[in-house]
Parts: sequence; C-alpha cells; structure tokens
Amino acid sequence: MAWKTIDDMGMAGKTALVRVDINVPMEAGVVTDATRIEKIKPTVEDLIARGAKVVLLAHFDRPKGKVVPEMSLGHVKAALEAALGRKVVFGSDCIGAPAKAAIAAAHQGDVVLLENTRFHPGEEKNDPALAAELAALGDVFVNDAFSAAHRAHASTEGLAKLLPSAAGRLMEAELKALEAALGTPVRPVVAVVGGAKVSTKLDLLGNLVTKVDHLVIGGGMANTFLVAQGIEVGKSLAERDMAPTALEIIGKAKAAGCTIHLPVDVVVAREFKAGAANETVAATACPADAMILDAGPKTVAELTKVFGACKTLIWNGPLGAFEIEPFNAATNAAAKVAADLTKAGALVSVAGGGDTVAALNQAGAAADFTFISTAGGAFLEWMEGKVLPGVAALG
Repeated sequence: MAWKTIDDMGMAGKTALVRVDINVPMEAGVVTDATRIEKIKPTVEDLIARGAKVVLLAHFDRPKGKVVPEMSLGHVKAALEAALGRKVVFGSDCIGAPAKAAIAAAHQGDVVLLENTRFHPGEEKNDPALAAELAALGDVFVNDAFSAAHRAHASTEGLAKLLPSAAGRLMEAELKALEAALGTPVRPVVAVVGGAKVSTKLDLLGNLVTKVDHLVIGGGMANTFLVAQGIEVGKSLAERDMAPTALEIIGKAKAAGCTIHLPVDVVVAREFKAGAANETVAATACPADAMILDAGPKTVAELTKVFGACKTLIWNGPLGAFEIEPFNAATNAAAKVAADLTKAGALVSVAGGGDTVAALNQAGAAADFTFISTAGGAFLEWMEGKVLPGVAALG
C-alpha cells in the first residue's frame, strides 16, 4: 500500500505531532535500555532541520485510562534529552492548557514531550473527541511508532484521519523492510518460525504457507508437528490437541507448494536447566523420559542448505530453549549462517519479535541482518497478513 513520508510534506513553520514508542524499561527511575529512544532520533532531527516544531506523543506502560504517577513520561525526559542532545519541554497533559503551554514555551530546536496518552480512557477506545483535542495542538501528524501500529488508538489511527499525515523515518524503514520481505520479495523466500505453542501462531503459519517457499518450524511448535506425524517426543513440550491443526497446516503448505522443514535431529535432556546432561538423537528417537530442548547439528546443516538456496529470509522465534546453554546452539548457528549470507549480499534478512531480537543479539548476528524490527505484536500481525490500523490510516 502507498503511504506518505516526511519528504511528501512541507514542514517549515509547522507544529508536527509525532507519535513515537518510547515505552522503555526502567529501574529505580532510570532508563535501562534507551534503544527505542535512539530509534526516533532520525525523525526528530529531520523534522527540526525542515523547520518544524516537534511535539512527541507516546504511551508508557499500561495505566488503563487513569493517571498513575509512576507511569508518567516525565521519568523519560532526562534520557530523551541525553539521546537527542536537545532541551525537552515537558507538558503535564497531552491535551488542553498544559499541552498548549508546553508547545508555546518551546523554542525552535527544542522538543516537546507530552504526558502519557494512556492516562486518558479515550486513547485505547479511539475516542474521536480525544483525537480532535490532540489534532488541535498541531498542523501535521507523523507516525513513527510502527510497534503501536496494530492498535487503533486515538493517537495512532484517530489522529491520522484529522491532520495531513505521514510516516516517520523509523516507520518508513519498517514498512520498506517488511514490503521487501513479504510484499514483493525476491524469491525463493524462507520463513523461520519458532516458539513454544502452535496455538499462538495459527494465523501466522496459515498465512506464511501461502506466501513463502520454505517454512522452518522450531522450538516447542516443532514438537507438536512431530506428534501430528505419529512421532513420540517423550516429556517434551507439545500441544497434542493441536495435532489435527498441524496436519491441516501441512496439507495447506503442500497445496501451496511450500516445503515445511522440521528438525531431523534433536538435543534431549532429562532436566530443564543450564548445563544439563544431554545427548543428540534422531528426531524420531526421543527417549520416553527425556525432553527435546534444541535442534541438532544435522538440522542446522539442512537449514544452511535452505538459507543458501533462498534470497529472502523472515525470522520470528528461536529454534530451541535459547535462554539456557547449551540449548541455544542451533539458534546461534543458524543465525550466524543467515548473518554471513546477508553480509555477503546473498540474502535479504528481516527479523522481529522480542524473543527473536534477544536470540539474534545473543548469537552476535543481529547487526548483520538487513533489518531487525523492534515491534512485537505489530510485526506478528503484519506476518499474519492483517491490516495494521496505524499504517492504513496513513494511506
């Protein structure tokens, strides 16, 4: 779909309301990871360079429509000033007199940060009245919060319908990367989907088998597919009641010409703990008293061949219990292969989702992927083929 960017709009002398995601982790009042704040810097700098006054709209945590002091965006102000290298003027509300006063007090080059949009019950209800009050504060709307784009909220979808709207630089980068991976990808395309449960990723799997050439299934999900094919998995995590659904997905993939790849060998242990005694066995030979905690080296060798034959990779979820050694080996090895192919220019690689980003960082592979999405739910819903309200409203 088409969407406008900052390049399509005149910004000089305008007040730009910019929806960002700076919902960062904090401990004892201090931001512990400023990645999301760093990510909005290109949009902020670009808008200021074009002569706009930048007003940031954001949510923080889940106050559920009430004013919760611990969830005030005021706690993020210092980290924002440090990352942007600019003065930040804070407004004690995102609408009304406090918001207007903060905007009026800001000089050219300053950034205005308004209070948590979710302090208002109308935010998550996409209340037109709240959207109108927000719109009254500015001239243009820039959405730079792809990670909140799957929510039809007043500050994401409602506002976009009331002002000339465009995607910010981070949103633009996300959308271009995703379009390159699933919209109009260079084929063949391989998707890696891991995680614990098939039941949480049914829509995802159902959509992917019609869009990709190869689907790699890992983690606890793979055990469910093995069970569906009559293979015993001992004490492994598996959703046995989902076996019929797994068979349906296999059938749908076959009809669509998509090859599903399951582990051919697995690493098993009797205990779920770091450094547990383990052995590698064929996927068909899991002992009755053991559990599958990772894919084995033969599986990684198979994936290396698949990755090497493909031009585009989409990755969501680990191949094993990557949080504990040595059951991170398959995820680390496969991620390294994908990173090396990307670095060599042979593969376009896009990854997203919380566990995925953590796993790729742990593997030391994230930096060499073409694009790593910081979004969780929005990335998944996009992979499921769903329309994201915050993106659609920019069209």
